[in-house]
This record gives sequence, C-alpha cells and structure tokens, in this order.
Amino acid sequence: MVNFNGEILKDETLYLNIENRGLRYGDALFETIRFVTDEVILWEEHYLRLMSSMRILRMQIPMEFTMEYLESQIKSVAASNGLDQARIRLTIYRNNGGLYTPKSNSVSFVIEAIPLSSPFFMLSEKPYEAELFKDFKVNADMLSTLKTNNRILNVVGSVFAKENDYDTCLLLNGEKQVVEGLNGNLFLVKGNSIKTPPLKDGCVNGIIRAQVIKMVEKLESFVLEEASISPFELQKADELFITNSIMGIQPITKYRKKNFSIETSKELIGKLNAVIRLQKHV
Repeated sequence: MVNFNGEILKDETLYLNIENRGLRYGDALFETIRFVTDEVILWEEHYLRLMSSMRILRMQIPMEFTMEYLESQIKSVAASNGLDQARIRLTIYRNNGGLYTPKSNSVSFVIEAIPLSSPFFMLSEKPYEAELFKDFKVNADMLSTLKTNNRILNVVGSVFAKENDYDTCLLLNGEKQVVEGLNGNLFLVKGNSIKTPPLKDGCVNGIIRAQVIKMVEKLESFVLEEASISPFELQKADELFITNSIMGIQPITKYRKKNFSIETSKELIGKLNAVIRLQKHV
C-alpha cells in the first residue's frame, strides 16, 4: 500500500497515469529515508533538503507541508504495511498539465514503504568492485546536486556495471573529475586525510555525506577536505567508500588492480550509528 496525497491506497493505477509529469519529464523530486521503530531517521535534514529543492525547481509548496504533517504521512504508510522498520521513498511531482511549460506549479506526493533489513547501518565486508563510467558525464551545476527523478545517467551506468560484473561505477563530470558513485557520495582516504568532492563538482547534496563531514571534522585523527578528486588519485588511496541514507557507508574493496582496506569505514560506521542514536534522543 502507498500514501497518495494523504490517502492510503492499494492500487497504484489510481494515482499514476500517462500525463504524470514525473513520468513524462522527470519533473519530480524524491527522498529515500530510513524509518525505524516509529522514528523517521534524520528527518529534519531530509525535510529541509526537500523544501530547498522544491524552491529551486519552482514548485509550489502547499501550506500543509510542515515537518509534522509529512512525518505523520510517512508513519501512516509504514503502519499500513505493518512495517516497524522500512525504506521510505517520498516522491513529490508537479501536477499534470502542459508540455515543458507546466499549467500549474502545484504538486502531489506519493510515499512508498518496503522492508528494511536492519535498524542500524551494517557494514558489508563482501568484495565490492568499482570502475569509472566514462560514456556520459555529470553536469557540474546546481541541478545535479538535487535528488530529482532525472537519474538516467545512474540507470545507464548501472547497466554498464552489471554487464561488466562491477558492483558500482564512479561518475565523472565534464572536467574529468570524479564526482560520486552511482548509488551515493564518494569519500577517499589517504593517510589521515579524508577527501570528498565539493558540491560545485556536481555531486548530490547527500544527507549522510553531510553527517560524515561533520563527524570527521570533530575527529582529531583525521583531516576532512572537500576538494576535487582526479581519477589518478583513486589507485593511490588507502580506502574508498560510498555513503547514502540506506546503507550508511559502503566500502569499495577493489578498483582496477588496487585492493583497499576497510578499517576507516569500520570506524566511521560505528560513529555514524552513535550520532544517529544520539539525535533520536535529543
């Protein structure tokens, strides 16, 4: 069951048709969120990013779109599906009408919930191999930092990865800088330095990216740097890892002929879980 504009529905045909602007033009935004034991994890961060993104895309923000209202809608769909812990997808799309120019900037929302395997971020120690995807590039502009439904680059890159037995690929921008992974933000560890591409390079403004940056900046054992990453740096790194809101931290264990350690990923995922538990009780 899904939540469509505050109503729990069983049949998706009731809210999706061929005029849907998210389907036709990718005129939509989404947030992927963890829901655990009646808590919407990092909800304030997700909400603020969503509101900012709607303003950038000139979508009309309904008066009822308060943090409390949308949080209650997320909880209702989790409960309707009998889920105590869930992966939530909240999609906002501009309402039907018009061609490229919409007839209205009003919006609708759909919230989906599927089971989540663990209430905590769990670090996978399985082999996880990455390669560069060079067929198409990320545009280094503000639109690339938003979580829009325009993810065709990620789709084609994922098909390439599957065809070539990679677990993920790393994306480049027009300046041939490494921007992010197909499924999250990229971090590079070299000695006591942890580096991640800046938003100006075109990476998604990730929720867990921001959490890891704040967390590392408080650690005396590491120096955090937001700076461009060239492909030549990848094989010189001690570690590479990807972050997103569902898996938390995913270490890359191999890139080309280089095998990587995962010790920093282990340390950081424990601290990340601790930070989120602390926020839940504030």
